[in-house]
Amino acid sequence: MTQLTLPGIEAPRLHHRLFFAVQPDPHTAARIADAARRLWPDAARTGHWVDTARLHVTLHSLGEFMHIPPDVIARAREAAQRVRAEPFDVSFDRIVSFSGRTDDRPWVLTVSDVSHELIDLQRQLVEALKRTGLRPPRTSFTPHVTLRYDRSRRAPHTIEPIAWTVSEFVLIDSWLGKTRHDAIGRWPLDRTTPI
Repeated sequence: MTQLTLPGIEAPRLHHRLFFAVQPDPHTAARIADAARRLWPDAARTGHWVDTARLHVTLHSLGEFMHIPPDVIARAREAAQRVRAEPFDVSFDRIVSFSGRTDDRPWVLTVSDVSHELIDLQRQLVEALKRTGLRPPRTSFTPHVTLRYDRSRRAPHTIEPIAWTVSEFVLIDSWLGKTRHDAIGRWPLDRTTPI
């Protein structure tokens, strides 16, 4: 039992999820949303689409918080400064339903062939977070863009590849249940000189 789970006391509601991500440019985000909606035009009754401006690939989550501690943000920024990469291209070509709660299954855009540069960016970030003293939870990295949350499952579909150039990564404060993302920091992928 933790302080957040004392008998008779309801745990406080968490309001923020902090994570690093890469985002498609606005034109590509619109193409992604359009491809999914054209594939399932009848889907409106059983779930909800993710707003086009919030489409992203999560690189790593730093957790959920009632209030994000300033030292977590400071360490996350420090870790981001340590990452060294050049811009690279990614391409996504499959839409699948991930398992999840039966009322909230994610439909995602994923890849047949994962970009080695994307894997390296994510790996560098996790290692940098560890060096700053943040111990990120162990999770596997399956690159995907969440498109929709839905009660129903759909068969996987291969689509015409949608590609973009990843030129930065971003630290995002997601306001849970509010469909709001605030960018706390952005780091360009043009820094090749090690610290």
